[in-house]
Amino acid sequence: MAANIPQRPAETAPRISPSAEGSTTRGTQSPGTVMIYKVSVERCIACGKCELACAFAHGSEGQPAKTRINIFRRGPELGTPVVCFQCHDAACVAICPTEALVRNAATGAIDVVYERCIVCRMCVAACPFGNMQWDEPYHRVAKCDLCGGSPQCVPFCPTGALQYVPGDEAAQRPEPLVRGTS
Repeated sequence: MAANIPQRPAETAPRISPSAEGSTTRGTQSPGTVMIYKVSVERCIACGKCELACAFAHGSEGQPAKTRINIFRRGPELGTPVVCFQCHDAACVAICPTEALVRNAATGAIDVVYERCIVCRMCVAACPFGNMQWDEPYHRVAKCDLCGGSPQCVPFCPTGALQYVPGDEAAQRPEPLVRGTS
């Protein structure tokens, strides 16, 4: 049974952005172009720059918010970026009693409409991947929203483990990361 996820109108939300490139999450950048948020685990060095960029992109007045991307550190310079999959049949959306989680028509991401959210945190419990989180300082739920179509973690990733690419480029395998030898 497919979930009927409400659509949110397209919005643009430019944020901090040095030079952006940007599993896979779908979005659109320009009319007709489907953009994919691509994670290449084999290139992650667990530096945490994506976590910092995310926290500050979603914070306010210099106060960082809860990061929406988390690095599972597997060893020295080995990490696995964990971020919302923007599920087609999203458990968080299905459980929300106020329809505060809606699919953004422009990015394909599931956004939180904070005006509708009653902070019951049922979406946090419902996500089987742990990608809905509670942001205690801001007293609200937090999840990846692809920064309105310009993921702020992407330009800060020094190895290209995170990319936001046109859909036809998403299946291309990344170049191997040459790690230092001691």
